[in-house]
Amino acid sequence: QVQLVESGGGLVQPGGSLRLSCAASGKIFSIDVMGWYRQAPGKRRELVATVPSGASTVYADSVKGRFIVSRDNAKHTVVLQMNSLKPEDTAVYFCKAITKPNAVTAWNEVWGQGTQVTVSS
Repeated sequence: QVQLVESGGGLVQPGGSLRLSCAASGKIFSIDVMGWYRQAPGKRRELVATVPSGASTVYADSVKGRFIVSRDNAKHTVVLQMNSLKPEDTAVYFCKAITKPNAVTAWNEVWGQGTQVTVSS
């Protein structure tokens, strides 16, 4: 079983910055994709940024130029640096990973518990 633990959320003023971290632990043979999604009240969960293994990073149009995602394969971590934050960035941010515990098992989708980000003056 793989667990994802997020940290770094909080309250920030518009224009400020926050850094979210996510660490995967447990039985990990390989991780294909790690990334971040968010869900605002009354809205569907949406992609923020993902880092596929061996492929280019994907960003939502709404965060391009403001957010930077980075992944450490050796440590099984993914970090989301959020700059120039706007009130519309307010949401619960979830870490997601596509993992497998061994070479023969199918890929599993794993989600973290979520961390609240509130952008308000």
